[in-house]
Amino acid sequence: MSDAPRREELDRASALPLWAQLRDRLSARLDAGEFADEFPAEMDLAAQYAVSRNTVREAMRRLRADGVVVAERGRRPRLATPSEIEQPLGAIYSLFASVEAAGLEQHSVVRAADLRVDASVAQRLGRDPAAPLFYLERVRLAGGQPLALDRVWMAGDVGGALVGVDFTHTALYVELYRLTGLRLTAGREWVRAVVPSPQDRSLLELGPDQAALAIDRLASVHEDRVEWRRTLIRGDRFSLVAEFSARTGYQFDAAAMSLPESAPLAGGDARDVSSDVA
Repeated sequence: MSDAPRREELDRASALPLWAQLRDRLSARLDAGEFADEFPAEMDLAAQYAVSRNTVREAMRRLRADGVVVAERGRRPRLATPSEIEQPLGAIYSLFASVEAAGLEQHSVVRAADLRVDASVAQRLGRDPAAPLFYLERVRLAGGQPLALDRVWMAGDVGGALVGVDFTHTALYVELYRLTGLRLTAGREWVRAVVPSPQDRSLLELGPDQAALAIDRLASVHEDRVEWRRTLIRGDRFSLVAEFSARTGYQFDAAAMSLPESAPLAGGDARDVSSDVA
């Protein structure tokens, strides 16, 4: 005979809403090590606790907002990846290397890798509007879960050598150096909070109330601008870290209260919180 389905009663006389009670019960079960292999579906939780699916959804929404679980409409909830990728400001970095340094496997779903024309990007790179550009679009996975949507344009006279490379598990800059001997030497990034488009939200498996960061990068080899990159990254899995100390002292005046305006970006201007990167 099979075991009877698990059933737990919530306190309907309590001043604590049913969704809050359910959230606390599920949190306690998670702390006890349950759901390591699979998280229960909405209908299963509704039956276990004799509540409506709306109550389950609200409890799940709160757990998702706390970064405990990942739950999207139409998909079975799963435990959130505990590791978060941290990236120092003002450093030359590769997202590939940052992910693997966090102990997570890096894998990409390549959506495009070809030569194409884009007049606005060519202008940013100081190229002729009709000049071909190497374009690479990837969904970057960390630990098997979406981390970022990366769109890169590279000047064709530099990035043309990258056509045909399999980018499912390699770094763009590693391949650039391997094939051309070039290394990026400097650049600038603009970081903004954004509301992703429905398509981008779906690709990143973001819930309706989950945040995302847009990181725009203009990078160069010495004085030659060669890369324009736009990365949409999950705010719950990535953080930018700035370190500082008082050893060298500091200056404070009225000018320090205003941030410089950034270069114009798609969708309007943004405040510049850039760092030199490559």
